[in-house]
Amino acid sequence: MKCSRVGLIADVHKYELGKGLEDGFENFSDVVTKGWIVTDFLIKVKNEAGIIQCPYITHRRGRTFIGENDYVIIDSDGTKHVCGADKIFDRYQPVK
Repeated sequence: MKCSRVGLIADVHKYELGKGLEDGFENFSDVVTKGWIVTDFLIKVKNEAGIIQCPYITHRRGRTFIGENDYVIIDSDGTKHVCGADKIFDRYQPVK
């Protein structure tokens, strides 16, 4: 069965540190040792204790780490997604 996505309005934000778009931070060392993801383009932030951490969002499938130039999408129902700059405007069109 083929389906089209139901149209809904979403807030689309280019990720910036300090805007509160992330749900938390994970130590980079844990991301590297516990995850099966490519870490080359992840955003890395040094916290006050000098530990490098990576921001993430939480959703029903777990965590998605935020990479350089990623956008955080917040659907009208509050669900968050991360989308790369290479695909964001193929999937989302600005609303006037």
